[in-house]
Amino acid sequence: MLEHTKKAIVVLSGGMDSTTLLYRLLYEGYGEVRAISFDYGQRHKIELERARQTCEALGVKHEVIDISTLMKFISNSALTNPDIDVPEGHYEDNSMQSTVVPNRNMIMASIAIGYAVNIEADVVALGVHAGDHAIYPDCRPEFIACLNAISHIANYRPIQIYTPYLDYDKGDIILDGKKLLVDYSLTHTCYKGNKKACGKCGSCEERLEAFEKAGIKDPIAYEESN
Repeated sequence: MLEHTKKAIVVLSGGMDSTTLLYRLLYEGYGEVRAISFDYGQRHKIELERARQTCEALGVKHEVIDISTLMKFISNSALTNPDIDVPEGHYEDNSMQSTVVPNRNMIMASIAIGYAVNIEADVVALGVHAGDHAIYPDCRPEFIACLNAISHIANYRPIQIYTPYLDYDKGDIILDGKKLLVDYSLTHTCYKGNKKACGKCGSCEERLEAFEKAGIKDPIAYEESN
């Protein structure tokens, strides 16, 4: 892939989707790629450590932005409130709606766009994908289209919202990651936040289904044999 002069920022959660996206940006030859992660009081904070490890391995500049003071305002989610149980079962079950963090992607994308303008970047990349559409409104194509439109007029410097996996499911993403030689051992997906993935929450189930579809063994450890 030919190198170009554009500069990109990827919002890196430490999960497999945004990690694959980081590898893709590097493969596509951006002149500079930076990663930002957010501490928003999530119970699965181990993902931030995974993001750091990935960026260290790839030599990518990485910043963690602490917005955890917002937690009391976005606390009615199983991801930010320890009093709400993380649901188990299939990823598309209605129970997974309890994992929606109010306006999360809008908040993070807004900060990322501001950062992009500040450092004269051209692109903000988000790892949203088709598997998220059923549960998360702020991952759906209509949200991304509106976000991209706003990001082009909100500042004097237009910023492109780049979501190459918008129509991919997680299995498709892993297949792309296989070509990109993504180290999935440095990713975290489980919403419960333990050192080992539970293998039962909707997020774990979707991950396991994705690796099965791709015909690849998941390299991370689980609490129970999967």
